[in-house]
Amino acid sequence: MEALRTQLIEKELVPNLSFPSDPIYIRTEKEQKNLVAKLARATTLGNLHHNKIKIIFQDDEGLKEVRTTIWATGEKHILLKKGMFIPINRIVDIVL
Repeated sequence: MEALRTQLIEKELVPNLSFPSDPIYIRTEKEQKNLVAKLARATTLGNLHHNKIKIIFQDDEGLKEVRTTIWATGEKHILLKKGMFIPINRIVDIVL
């Protein structure tokens, strides 16, 4: 599988990004369950061990990557430090 070409950004830039409301693609049920499991694990690692993980997502300009901890996972967004949110429907992958 070809590696995704992403732009690495600092987490402090996330609030300046624009996220379209439509999902990047429609996930199968299995893909959605896998992402939810990764998000739960990443949230636990962030809260208990302060482990940073790689979040690959797409804003309105293209693929981005941020390395940070996930503080909370909601139904539609993940919460990063200082109230920064990334919509789950714009996440491509989580690398633990």
